[in-house]
Amino acid sequence: MKKKVYVKSYGCQMNAYDAERMADVLAPEGFIETDCADEADLIVLNTCHIREKAAEKVYSELGRLRVMKDERAAGGNAPTIVVAGCVAQAEGGEILRRAPAVDLVVGPQSYHNLPGLLAKARRERVVDTEFPVEDKFDHLPAPSRDKIRARGVSAFLTIQEGCDKFCTFCVVPYTRGAEVSRPVAKILVEAERLAQAGVREFTVIGQNVNAWHGEGPDGRAWSFGALLRRLAEVPGIARLRYTTSHPRDMDDELIAAHRDLPALMPYLHLPVQSGSDRILAAMNRRHTGDDYRRIIERTRAARPDIALSSDFIVGFPGETDADFEDTLRLIRETGFASAFSFKYSPRPGTPAAEMADQVPEDVKSARLATLQEALETDRQRFNRATVGRTFDVLVERKGRHAGQMAGKSPWLQAVQFDDDTVAIGDIVSVEITGTGPNSLFGKRAGAAEAADAA
Repeated sequence: MKKKVYVKSYGCQMNAYDAERMADVLAPEGFIETDCADEADLIVLNTCHIREKAAEKVYSELGRLRVMKDERAAGGNAPTIVVAGCVAQAEGGEILRRAPAVDLVVGPQSYHNLPGLLAKARRERVVDTEFPVEDKFDHLPAPSRDKIRARGVSAFLTIQEGCDKFCTFCVVPYTRGAEVSRPVAKILVEAERLAQAGVREFTVIGQNVNAWHGEGPDGRAWSFGALLRRLAEVPGIARLRYTTSHPRDMDDELIAAHRDLPALMPYLHLPVQSGSDRILAAMNRRHTGDDYRRIIERTRAARPDIALSSDFIVGFPGETDADFEDTLRLIRETGFASAFSFKYSPRPGTPAAEMADQVPEDVKSARLATLQEALETDRQRFNRATVGRTFDVLVERKGRHAGQMAGKSPWLQAVQFDDDTVAIGDIVSVEITGTGPNSLFGKRAGAAEAADAA
């Protein structure tokens, strides 16, 4: 009898990728995936530790799962509960103390050992948050062709993990470790396997993806720009994206790749965090607001149609009204098609958590509301500017309504259009006729003329 595993993932794209690979690790052990925790034999919470709220959500979920586990224990079918990911790495034994329902805590560098750890957890509660010497990617089983197809025509491809930047607000260097770049050969094996199963678009991911410098076939370290050029040659791959990047690693070769590679989509997520040089220095970002502006200027010169996305933190310790105004000025001057924005959240063990001049919560909330209003105005302006334009859409799924299909624009916008004659995985030309709060709406370009001719 097959066992069922439920994996709930929090946070970044790296976690989404890791959740899929955990399911791949468990498949040879007889586990099939389910979307319902209440029917699962194994429940895995793949956690994020970037912000306090994300960590507290995990403990809240564990409280609910404890009740469910106790109820099912009466019938002799209590599930095994695993906490994985960055909260697991950061808090380890504290999770076992606070959440008695948890059987196993495993960090993001050790989930390839899940089968053995689960066997051990049947005898005792287990914590494994070591940084193993071996490369977990060498031990991960390849997903089946059917499983790849079921996951869709867009796929994440991890090429790099960890971070050496040590921004003062960030836990990633402590939970994911130092920067590690996968070799070109191993990346290509995974990329070609995905493409052969029908994947049309890669989002190349890493904690600091444009710092990648993996070993090439020639034995030398390749640049990220060189890797993108090679990935663009993989048969069947029509689109490339990448995230998350750092301004300090936007070198000339990467900017040239945006100019030269039609497959590299005209969309750049480049976190700036603040527009204030004083706050950027306190964050240890090691770039200024003007450094960021110059990178954007060079990238736009190379690829004029590029759309920008970024991350912003408001209320960092010591942030004044003038510092916040510098951030708003950078937003006005740059124009972002989308962005992620958050109130500063002190993370235990990070330098910023110990800084003086912590900003009051009500001030952070007010600044975030102002910031998000400015960013949303830009986002809607960018979306409205697409009305009347025609561009290619990668078809990813059926739409919400009969006869409708849905996909993504080159600028990562959700697009819905009326035409069910196309197949998932096709790239079709769509004329945009309207916008909604979170989607664009359109029609197949030339579809009416073709119907008239028929």
